[in-house]
Amino acid sequence: MENNKTRFTITVDNDLLKRIDDYRFNNRMPNRTVAVIKLIEMGLEVLEQESKEASE
Repeated sequence: MENNKTRFTITVDNDLLKRIDDYRFNNRMPNRTVAVIKLIEMGLEVLEQESKEASE
């Protein structure tokens, strides 16, 4: 089975890592990867919505 996911590395400071971990635990996510993906998706949705509203 082919894996269509790309792995990449990010470096964050301790404060941001704590915020990610807090989000993860508060939302009962199984690991940091799931939490970071969800946070990225939510952030991109906000940016897309703001861009859409600005173009109206």
